[in-house]
Amino acid sequence: MSHARVTENPFLVLGVAPTASRLEIEREAQKLLGMLELGFAAAARYDTPLGPRARTPELVREAVAALRDPARRLAAEVWARAAAAPAADATPAADATPGAVEGPAGWPEAPVAFGWRAR
Repeated sequence: MSHARVTENPFLVLGVAPTASRLEIEREAQKLLGMLELGFAAAARYDTPLGPRARTPELVREAVAALRDPARRLAAEVWARAAAAPAADATPAADATPGAVEGPAGWPEAPVAFGWRAR
């Protein structure tokens, strides 16, 4: 996982969820820019899975610009969700078939949708 894709993820920089509307994103960006201009300590840092990072006006502007572009927003959503996902337990289940790969329960048809096929 690329560190910059996680630490500079637009959703994390702005402190909004990947489900946030465009209006919510714009409002949060304006609020953060105002707080940074006034020197509010609460706006100077944001949390990431790799630890807190410094938030700058340039980073906020780049984040909101990225989320205005549908393709860049989609990529940011994928990385934000991947960074937020808890690590899977490394121990296999007792009833698991050796060599079997189980995907996430949310979209079992995903491999087929992306052109993957069973061996």
